[in-house]
Amino acid sequence: MNKILIIDDDFAVQTSLSLMLRQEGFQVKTCSSPVLAMDVIEEFQPQLIILDLNFSIETSGDEGMKALKIIRHTFPNIALILLTGWGTINLAVEGMKLGAKDFVTKPWQNGYIIQSINTILNLSQQKIQSPNRKKLDQQYQFEHIVGNDPKLLEILETIGRVAITDAPVLITGESGTGKELIAEAIHQNSKRRHKPFVKVNLGGVSATLFESELFGHTRGAFTDAKSDRIGRFELANKGTIFLDEIGDLDLSSQVKLLRVLQDRTFEPLGSSKSKTVDVRVICATNRNLEEMVANNTFREDLFYRINLISVKLPALRERPEDIAALAIYFANNLKTIYERPNLSISPKAINWLKTLPLPGNIRQLKNLVEKTILLTPKDELTIEDFQKNISINASPSNKNTLPEVGAMTLDEMELLMIQRAMAFHQNKISKVSRSLGITRFALYRRLEKFNIPFVE
Repeated sequence: MNKILIIDDDFAVQTSLSLMLRQEGFQVKTCSSPVLAMDVIEEFQPQLIILDLNFSIETSGDEGMKALKIIRHTFPNIALILLTGWGTINLAVEGMKLGAKDFVTKPWQNGYIIQSINTILNLSQQKIQSPNRKKLDQQYQFEHIVGNDPKLLEILETIGRVAITDAPVLITGESGTGKELIAEAIHQNSKRRHKPFVKVNLGGVSATLFESELFGHTRGAFTDAKSDRIGRFELANKGTIFLDEIGDLDLSSQVKLLRVLQDRTFEPLGSSKSKTVDVRVICATNRNLEEMVANNTFREDLFYRINLISVKLPALRERPEDIAALAIYFANNLKTIYERPNLSISPKAINWLKTLPLPGNIRQLKNLVEKTILLTPKDELTIEDFQKNISINASPSNKNTLPEVGAMTLDEMELLMIQRAMAFHQNKISKVSRSLGITRFALYRRLEKFNIPFVE
């Protein structure tokens, strides 16, 4: 929460500004004298100060200007807005020269002062973070990746360094955190950027179609094979292949994949002639592969083959400051698409979006922004507009909290989770097992254990 200090000898001004700023989500302190302010600043450590210029009958502004010089000298990183009831251009210019960020006259407009504060604080934060981001953007092509969070910048620095190599990269993280975007950034910053970038969603490839999809097939290889087909690996030759949802791959398919990763050779289905490919392999999953290896549901040799470089993407709730930047980025893109040039998101709505848990991460945020834009005729989107369109799952719920210790046994918790997953996925065993992070056979054993009826 950003802290704001108000230095003004008028109690009515203090009260009015404090009430307005607290309603906007700021933490506020007041002080009636520049002399007392120095100790308050030291203790409170505000990000921004609203400083009145006049503390005497002469209304010359001398006291305020003197206080401005002292504060700027002692606390150079704190932003200042000057406040006066009789402001002149000359005094405003002098204050700005001394380092004030803005100059507001009494009576002020609430909308303007809030906008000014938000703009100044955002720019101050960007100024602190921008050198690293700016340096990265100068070195690499990351224009489609939005954010300044330290965790994200560390990831960008890592992928920038490894992109020029052919090292395999494993990208992990929750659904919707941008794993595909990171994979594309690796490819775009590699020596292979002018060659194909081929995406394969392994979660959507059945075991029976795995070989045909990845390695191709010859005419007559199976009943519906009426012509030869080139597989994804061959299509990606000299470029990059992105194997998404690799944790969903069954054990028999893992063995077949391991061979091509080791030897870079494969045979199309129905052919005895080997083909050789030169590909860079990037994999991604939202599962815990180390746990799967321990449970013998993912081959250890395959895990180490794809895991030379590992990148774990943080959930969006772990970098809340980037939520604002992403929401604005999506809204600006949609301005052109939907021909609404005056479209904007209110500061209150921006601050509210930053408090959401967003279990669907970036994908959910983008969906929420677009849906709200489509269903809201106004140009400025408010909290209420977003609230109408947010899914129930985005809000904290008692269903998502763990029971108190002793309220449930492990067996009872396991039964409850299986029942919820079965209901949510309409008894589809493959989806239920995937969502619970166990194999189909492990799920069958538990269904039998708890006497839960099912139909495939």
